[in-house]
Amino acid sequence: MIEWLLNSDPAIRWQVLRDLVDAPSGDVARERTRMATEGWGACLLDLQGEDGQWAGGACFPGTGIGWREECSGQPWISTLPVMHLLYEYGIDPLNDRVRRAVEMVRENCRWEHAGQRFFDGEVEPCINGRAVLLGAYFGQEVDGIVDQLLTEQLTDGGWNCEAENGSIRSSFHSTINVLEGLLAHEQMTGGSAEAVAARRRGEEYLLERSLLRRKSTGEFVNVDWLLCAFPTQWHYDVLRGLEYFRRTGEPPDPRIHEAMDLLLSKRRADGTWLLERTHEGKAPFVMEAGVGKPSRWVTLRALRILKWYESAPKKCSTP
Repeated sequence: MIEWLLNSDPAIRWQVLRDLVDAPSGDVARERTRMATEGWGACLLDLQGEDGQWAGGACFPGTGIGWREECSGQPWISTLPVMHLLYEYGIDPLNDRVRRAVEMVRENCRWEHAGQRFFDGEVEPCINGRAVLLGAYFGQEVDGIVDQLLTEQLTDGGWNCEAENGSIRSSFHSTINVLEGLLAHEQMTGGSAEAVAARRRGEEYLLERSLLRRKSTGEFVNVDWLLCAFPTQWHYDVLRGLEYFRRTGEPPDPRIHEAMDLLLSKRRADGTWLLERTHEGKAPFVMEAGVGKPSRWVTLRALRILKWYESAPKKCSTP
């Protein structure tokens, strides 16, 4: 199964070498470097326009791209989803080609909301969480967005893009995007005490719900969230929730056990996991065979979650 994972694009191979094989650091670095010149990473970089954007826009393609005539659903070809995919690939932010690409985004890309600069963020927490994630990863200043997000945390601990329209209950979707951003920013900068506390409260929002259930009734919030998807885009699912907690480096909390049991139940006899869902919309290109087929991305993510879960000391349940 490891051989099957390695028989793939550099974006997957280097992460397998680092996370599953514990290969020598030089081998990992060499494989990672290849992304800027070959495979999916190079293809995405090639798609960047002369204006510094992908598909002429920040969250959505610019005019004249023609995506509406080609597909239904949200397009995933503009700057935000493409840069998020480069992050998922783990492309080296210090690579010269990548640095030039990010500089072009910083100087030229503007949000559709009101023309704000890309790394200044806009108004929706789910978008701003992703902007913080990308800014932290690619070495850009995003402290202002972090400060804004801290003022928008709801009393139940999470975030919701509909708060500006009166919602007082958090959204799993918005919350996971903000948490990923705050965690990346904290890991890159150390984070402020206020930001760390806000992130902990956001984690509690998910943990109190076992990553998948309503706190009020105990029912599944959304059965689609039980399906393994990649790329995740802005959507929450249980696999994404588990991967967030793996990235914290903290020991597994007992409240993720049900989510882990669900993930393990999906493992096939050959050790792989299937791609169970994709999010409708135009993508830059196809990476895998499709829904219902073995997925290298899902398998890689599941295996490193499992490695973390089995190797880390477990937190004790609260009496």
